[in-house]
Amino acid sequence: MKRRDFIKTAGIVALTALSGSTCSKKTAKLPSIVILLADDLGWRDVGYHGGSISTPHIDRIAREGVRLENFHVCPLCSPTRAGLLTGRWPIRYGMAESVITPWRRHGLPLNEKTLAELLAEAGYERRGIIGKWHLGHYKKAFLPLNRGFTFFYGHYNGYIDYFTHIREGEIDWHRNFESCPDEGYATDLIAREAVRFIEESPADRPFFLYVPFNAPHLPLQAKEEDIAKYRYIQDKKKRIYAAMVDSLDQAIGKILNALEAKGIAEDTFLLFFSDNGATSIGDNRPWRNGKGSVYEGGIRVPAVVRWPAGIRGGHEVDALMGYIDVYPTIKRIIGHRGPDPHPLDGMDMLDVIRGIKESPKRYWYTYIAQGSPEKAAVSDGTWKLVVTGGNVLELNPDRIMLPQKPGDNITIELFNIKEDPKEIRNLTWEHPHIVASLLRRLQEFRSLKVEGIPDYRDGRRDFKAPKNWEIKE
Repeated sequence: MKRRDFIKTAGIVALTALSGSTCSKKTAKLPSIVILLADDLGWRDVGYHGGSISTPHIDRIAREGVRLENFHVCPLCSPTRAGLLTGRWPIRYGMAESVITPWRRHGLPLNEKTLAELLAEAGYERRGIIGKWHLGHYKKAFLPLNRGFTFFYGHYNGYIDYFTHIREGEIDWHRNFESCPDEGYATDLIAREAVRFIEESPADRPFFLYVPFNAPHLPLQAKEEDIAKYRYIQDKKKRIYAAMVDSLDQAIGKILNALEAKGIAEDTFLLFFSDNGATSIGDNRPWRNGKGSVYEGGIRVPAVVRWPAGIRGGHEVDALMGYIDVYPTIKRIIGHRGPDPHPLDGMDMLDVIRGIKESPKRYWYTYIAQGSPEKAAVSDGTWKLVVTGGNVLELNPDRIMLPQKPGDNITIELFNIKEDPKEIRNLTWEHPHIVASLLRRLQEFRSLKVEGIPDYRDGRRDFKAPKNWEIKE
């Protein structure tokens, strides 16, 4: 059922105790919160988008829940994770440009309040993260247990070996602050620990479980039994990739089964999405480009939400939304009215997801600058402006159709994203006034960038990882 048809049944969708503006502890049971994050999963790498890889469990969430078909993220891993946990554009606090590399002395600033800290204030006693952190590790204060979580199992860095868990010559696998010698395929271990976390949680108390998988991110590594399922795929890289996605789906199935066995699936708000689009090995069709790009293939990802007790499922929502909306939406769900230390950029999208409210007018911004010229984009839901190369602050909106400074290599593109979501036809010359208007918006956004943040390559030379990636100070 399309959202416009679903709005007609708003009276059914607004569920009894949850139909008010907030969800009060006194009037409704607080749900457990489960966020499942895939890593570099493409739009068409899931069955419900027509993909050929077997993803029955992800497809089940899509079938029983709500498909968020216009859900956007950042082009790379760390920025998306930062915005997810803070509800704020990562450009505000130096997390927008690039990922957290092993040698980087940077991370999610300590004055940023995380979703885990918000839920702690709301009385959620168990708050676990199981999987890939990727938000800073150069000192102990940046680690998950100091950012609002009560339990951590997994790895600090990206691009670890799936079988040995090694990055930069040292094992990066931990239980809380300690190095953990567990052996096995990373996706399986993450699933096993997530299931254990659910099983050990009191059935009458809500918990927060954040499961940021590292699959199907590189390196391309999968179990032989999963690879064998896709022997018909001629390209070896794509065959292994398919097996990794299949394994990810199996892991998600185990988590879904654990919630059901515990008897809490009905009262669990479960969100699944990918942190960015896939690399060229995955399938981002029909969108343009992929990971690292501000085109739709890099930032428009599969996303589904399921909460039987609070959201009627079985439909899709086309409203523009994304990663920064998770924090304020959950804040609404748990009835938290307390202040945040910084203004939120995300919006409460609960009623939009329910189908009882139209999508708010908004501008959506994207920025990245890792190892290449700056890439920035802004969309109002109808029009999208993409600027590649150079600093947008140096452009003059009133002279945008004229040549820029000699030597500049700046590309400006305007797309009608509603009529042309594949971003094929550049309409810059047909609509210069729209270009100028959106450019001014993009300049306001770009001006938020925090200067002086160390480059993601800084410190790489002669870097030596700490023994077993144990962070002592």
